[in-house]
Amino acid sequence: MTDDMRHQDPIALLDALTDVVHAARAMPMSASVLVNRAEVLDLVEQIRASLPEQLSRADEVLSEADGRLADAEEQAERIIAAARARAAQLVTQEQVAVQAQAHAHEIVERAQEESARLRHEADDYCDRRLAEFEIDLGKVLTQVQAGRARLAERLDDAADSEQER
Repeated sequence: MTDDMRHQDPIALLDALTDVVHAARAMPMSASVLVNRAEVLDLVEQIRASLPEQLSRADEVLSEADGRLADAEEQAERIIAAARARAAQLVTQEQVAVQAQAHAHEIVERAQEESARLRHEADDYCDRRLAEFEIDLGKVLTQVQAGRARLAERLDDAADSEQER
């Protein structure tokens, strides 16, 4: 297995696996085909190898989103601290103090909204990626089950042929 094959997208690897099955030599008078076991197992192993990489990428996106969230919260804290310091300077002037407090509250609300939005976007992205992985794995499972069913039919046919002799 080549190193750049190992880094292919799972969808491309599944397509390659499908191509192997489609290109396989048909058994006469049967829906069964002969596939190169080593080639199919190699593709399945490549798929397995690429999935952790894809999941790792999703984790990186989550980490980045968490980093942005932390930065936004840190910025909000700095803004709040600055607003409080400014409010303390202006405490003698009641109207200015009331305005500063209202402005600080608005800043906190905006920071909280931005934080919630970023977290929602990160969660939505991860959910979409996991759904894609789920679909890919479902396709692989369906292909494996179909292959096993064909093998079981062949084994049953072979057993029937042996009993008829």
